[in-house]
Amino acid sequence: MTTVPVLGPDSPARNLVCRACGAQFPIAAQHACYECFGPLEVEYDLGALKRVTREQIEAGPDNIWRYAALLPAGQDPALRVTLDPGMTPLVNAGLLAAELGITAPLWVKDDSANPTHSFKDRVVSVALTAAKALGFTRYACASTGNLANSVAAHAARSGTRSIVFIPSDLERGKIITTAVYGGDLVAIEGSYDDVNRLCSELVETDDFEDTAFVNVNVRPFYAEGSKTLGYEVAEQLGWRIPAQVVIPMASGELLTKVDKAFAELVEIGLVEAPAEGWTVFGAQSAGCNPIALALHNETDEITPQKPTGIAKSLNIGDPAAGLYALESVRRTGGWMEYADDDEIRDAIRLLARTTGVFAETAGGVTVACLVKLVKSGKLDPTKETVVFNTGEGLKTLDAVAELVGPTYQVKPSLKAAREAGILS
Repeated sequence: MTTVPVLGPDSPARNLVCRACGAQFPIAAQHACYECFGPLEVEYDLGALKRVTREQIEAGPDNIWRYAALLPAGQDPALRVTLDPGMTPLVNAGLLAAELGITAPLWVKDDSANPTHSFKDRVVSVALTAAKALGFTRYACASTGNLANSVAAHAARSGTRSIVFIPSDLERGKIITTAVYGGDLVAIEGSYDDVNRLCSELVETDDFEDTAFVNVNVRPFYAEGSKTLGYEVAEQLGWRIPAQVVIPMASGELLTKVDKAFAELVEIGLVEAPAEGWTVFGAQSAGCNPIALALHNETDEITPQKPTGIAKSLNIGDPAAGLYALESVRRTGGWMEYADDDEIRDAIRLLARTTGVFAETAGGVTVACLVKLVKSGKLDPTKETVVFNTGEGLKTLDAVAELVGPTYQVKPSLKAAREAGILS
């Protein structure tokens, strides 16, 4: 099936295709296959993608829209709904590498530098740009915090109504940094999975027919925004793919899309395929680790969990893309680890102390799992590695608030400073 692109005349997106059975559907606000109920993703005109050059990308803006020709929507700057996220720092983590015994280059892709301080700005910019093209006039989401921040901010920037749904027990910082944008914020007395279930029901009602839920009815376009992380890492490394990546997992979608981005870059000729390929590692919290447990138990059965623990942004107990994350990790020869709350707190401080990057709890999960992967020998310390920090530590201060503070507290005098040992 090939259809006229409804996302704009220059969009390379041609169809939606089921990841499970391969059935094709026209571009629309549809996220599940009518044949088997599998998830849908965007299918592209491969010829159009192959016409994209490095020079074209490098001449673009310093944000995700430099990759517009590889995305389903946003080719016309005037029609974008965006905070212009992307081109975040790729931090040389040499001190962290030395502490862990990693002898090859180690990098931290720090997406806390995005406008609302998480990688969600990427997916929201792409999803809402597609939603605008599809005619939606209100924006919404189910969120564990960062996505709520981003949808509310994008709606505010574009002058569009928003309504976002969150679990009522989210970190206070994430509630405030959503409510401040002035849209409707609905706190649900339940888990994220309860919130997501409600949103899936709301999207089918007449009252919400004008509403784009970025991670429900326009999810195929939302998911494509994650690929820009993979594109950027390859470009920032001089148009090559790192040997190893460590990626946090909630739904599992980010991991699958970074892997997809690398594969696309090779397929369309923008990078050469590494001789030994690349290896994908996943990271979860011990309080919510259904994907990692399935891998450890050598099964495809992902058993839903009731999440606990401090890494609330990763607390999706019934992960929509879990099976596809398992496939990516197994196909590339990788592994998945999980970390408990104490390990997460230690890793947040370790990353901050060695790189100057203050990560939220999801970043602590990733670094804690990196430590475990090195110790277990699963991750090769002689191969170049990129770890992904997806959010800002200022949003989850409570995680480390009781563990850090002033080294000294003295009266304002030279004598007091000397007696406290500050001058020694």
